Amino acid sequence: MNAPDTALPILLRQDENGVATLTLNRPAQFNSLSEEMLAELQGALDAIAGDASVRVVVLAGAGKAFCAGHDLKQMRANHSKAYMQKLFKQCGRVMTTIVAMPQPVIARIHGIATAAGCQLVAMCDLAVAAEGSRFAVSGINVGLFCSTPSVALGRAMGRKQAMEMLLTGDFIDAAEAQRRGLVNRVVPLDQLDAEVRKLTDSICAKSAVAIGMGKQMFYKQLEMGLEGAYQLASETMACNMMSDDAGAGIDAFMEKRKPEWKHR
Repeated sequence: MNAPDTALPILLRQDENGVATLTLNRPAQFNSLSEEMLAELQGALDAIAGDASVRVVVLAGAGKAFCAGHDLKQMRANHSKAYMQKLFKQCGRVMTTIVAMPQPVIARIHGIATAAGCQLVAMCDLAVAAEGSRFAVSGINVGLFCSTPSVALGRAMGRKQAMEMLLTGDFIDAAEAQRRGLVNRVVPLDQLDAEVRKLTDSICAKSAVAIGMGKQMFYKQLEMGLEGAYQLASETMACNMMSDDAGAGIDAFMEKRKPEWKHR
């Protein structure tokens, strides 16, 4: 029980009923994203992306916080531009993997989510926060503009709302994060797991084919012009309509029964 954090796995994985829960497990460091943590996350996400038995991913944090961002002590101990470039490239790959993988990823937030931890929340497909959670991109307070988190925040909320956080480094509470579009739902801490379960149950009941195709299309079209976006969406819907799951789902709807998906 009193073993140091270094003796414990820094990333925990639990699988249940199609849901893989990945828990950042550096509670003494508020689950900061060390290079080792990023490597563990990358490996787990890559493995899950190719595992059709996993329908949804939940990202959580052990201890008192979700994630406090990068490990500043590690960064100061490796003070070279080459190291920083490698670290931020590694972090960027984790973030883009979350978007690219076919399974929806849900952030389960309690305590604080700051800097790259706030970036992690913004990159997840969905986010559920406990009342009392706080969010900030506070690098500016130590002379560092949170440039990489700004990529995620600028896509998850309005530009001026994102810039306010980036320029001031001030915290916002969970209710304000919901108003700004950073999180979907806010509930009391003792209801956090139940609220996440509502989302995972709902997603797991849907067609994996439709969700995988839809998630890929959604993020890709955001980077396109209107005409190109509609071309992509039209092609995706046509392909989706040709899938066995779409046929099964439409037949079940017309026959007033629950669908039986061909691909679980």
